[in-house]
Amino acid sequence: MAEQHQQVKQSRVVKVDSEESWDFFISQATNQGCPVVVHFTASWCIPSVAMAAFFEELALNYQDMLFLVVDVDEVKEVASKMEIKAMPSFVLMKEGAQVDKVVGANPDVIKKRTEAFVSSFRSQYKMT
Repeated sequence: MAEQHQQVKQSRVVKVDSEESWDFFISQATNQGCPVVVHFTASWCIPSVAMAAFFEELALNYQDMLFLVVDVDEVKEVASKMEIKAMPSFVLMKEGAQVDKVVGANPDVIKKRTEAFVSSFRSQYKMT
């Protein structure tokens, strides 16, 4: 039992549990110039559930980004506002606006798009 407790890592993925918390996290990220990656999921969607560990790992690799998870059944308003029609969906956001979206459980595509997003973001804000 003690070994299991030592292996538990602090999650870098923040669960959005209401429209208010969504608005708060997005406005905070926008004010701080922080890019956001959102995993829209559903507990009944096996591919979405399977992507949770990948998303956690992705969050650990990009410490300068905010990673959010939204259960579309728990926070329907946000899913509707972001026009989420299928799960899993991954949305990349900058300054409160969607800049990219990946629909489906495709870790390679999500990783490549996130890397490209981060590269463009970092080069845009690089000090000269």
